[in-house]
Amino acid sequence: MEANAQPQIALNDVSQTSMLTLYCRALESQSQDPILDDPKAIELTRRLGPQLAASENPQNRQIAAGKIDPRVIVHIALRAKRYDAYARAFLAQHPTGTVVNLGCGMDTRFWRVDNGQGNFYDLDLPEVIALKQQLLPEGERYHFIASSALEEAWMDDLSQREAGPFLFLAEGVFMYLHEPDVKALVLALQSHFSGCELVCEVFNKIWLAPFWRDMISAKMQRRLPMGKGTRFHFGVGKNTDLETWGPGIEYLDDWSYFDEDEKKLGAYRLFKHIRLFRETQWTLHYRLNKA
Repeated sequence: MEANAQPQIALNDVSQTSMLTLYCRALESQSQDPILDDPKAIELTRRLGPQLAASENPQNRQIAAGKIDPRVIVHIALRAKRYDAYARAFLAQHPTGTVVNLGCGMDTRFWRVDNGQGNFYDLDLPEVIALKQQLLPEGERYHFIASSALEEAWMDDLSQREAGPFLFLAEGVFMYLHEPDVKALVLALQSHFSGCELVCEVFNKIWLAPFWRDMISAKMQRRLPMGKGTRFHFGVGKNTDLETWGPGIEYLDDWSYFDEDEKKLGAYRLFKHIRLFRETQWTLHYRLNKA
């Protein structure tokens, strides 16, 4: 791609959320007392900004103008920071291990956590990877996989290319899928990468009842720069739900951004004491042992 060429953006509604999270990280990185330091995100927003600002898509124009709810910016930054911590902890234990970012979007985690030894793979739909290839270079230890996470062909290839151990990160992914697909994906990861770790963001299935789901979807589209196709489908009831999908699936720990002692959360920090709110949208950490 020529240095002055405009990146071509052609994403569906769900993939479009990657622009929102990218801008959240960039905006927070430039704020006072930033939660997250992400210079690469700032660089990408400067390259993408002119095209987003001129887009026919109103969500793109809103994102480019930085018109994003500050609470969402804080949420996304805290989540990215925590997932960085999971990756760093994994690499501290396995310096030459492999970190796979499922549904990576415009994430720039490699530049935030690279230890100089580990291998990193960013996986997303072909149209997302096509855009990312216009913006970021692959390297000896940083690679792209253009595929749906639900396809097993990439698992076959990766299991032959890398010896592991493996850490799979699913940040803001599972809730957009349906339960049979999430279950099939988890069991396929367990089969191909026995002993791997999985860190995944989940939604509480209580809020997926038709009335609540419609209300939450409408609220998301009203308050956030998101298209009508961004609807949640998958949820869990408790932290150990995935263990019931088969032998060898081991729950390790969980995290909610309400747990953080971050002053930018304000009164929302009190929600960590109310389970229904703490576990509205939170993160689970599993080990997928041999079945």
